Amino acid sequence: MIGDPVRHSLSPTIHNAAFRALELDWVFAAFEVPAGGGRDAVQAMRALGLGWLSVTMPLKAEVVAAAARSSPTVVALGAANTLWWKGPDLVADSTDGAGFLDALRADEGFDPARRRCLVVGAGGAARAIVLALAEAGAAEIVVANRTPSRAEAAVALAPRVARVGDAAAADHADLVVNATPVGMTTEAALPVDPDRLGPGQLVVDLVYHPAITPLVDAARARGAAAVNGLGMLIHQAAHQFRLWTGEDPPLAVMSAAATAELAGRDLSG
Repeated sequence: MIGDPVRHSLSPTIHNAAFRALELDWVFAAFEVPAGGGRDAVQAMRALGLGWLSVTMPLKAEVVAAAARSSPTVVALGAANTLWWKGPDLVADSTDGAGFLDALRADEGFDPARRRCLVVGAGGAARAIVLALAEAGAAEIVVANRTPSRAEAAVALAPRVARVGDAAAADHADLVVNATPVGMTTEAALPVDPDRLGPGQLVVDLVYHPAITPLVDAARARGAAAVNGLGMLIHQAAHQFRLWTGEDPPLAVMSAAATAELAGRDLSG
């Protein structure tokens, strides 16, 4: 795994638990690579004979040009979180959107088809989610972001169903997604006015630590179903695992390892 920072990442915990469960003699390690080092890191991957690479910020766009091929999702997003070998070719892929959809369907029993959605944020995760929701048949996707040009770029990924708006769209949304770090602490303003949330809605805060963010807490207090982003993290890792190994990922093991790691971090302060 490469990115900056990566010391906080749960990915090594998740993948190494999966390797142990399937008795694969592999190891997942995290390396801090600053912005500008993505291409060199991919060349090092080739030189060292590494089997695969997971990529996080700020390198998701940099690594695309260093791959021989890109998936259609990567072509649309201009960013990748996964590199894997297909024969002699190094393929750039993105599992964020697929992982998000799996977390909705498998964990929450929520099908985004024909649903109205609000996505707050327009960064890499938000863009992947907008594209995935559109491909899943969402009826409407409103993108709210402080910088209008970035919101417009996200909307351009799904012009038939997406539009630029603001967080007031939560009034009529079936799904509300916070894809920003806003509201991670009780001192910060929430990304969505909690009084716009209520029964019948699903609220997803992509922040997963703390487990119950202020937005999740406020949404639940008003009768909405609300979850953090741990499910998306695990399911996108499961898609990576399948690409890398060809094996079915042990989801229960991966989830238990991530939950235990977060609990340990809470105890250690």
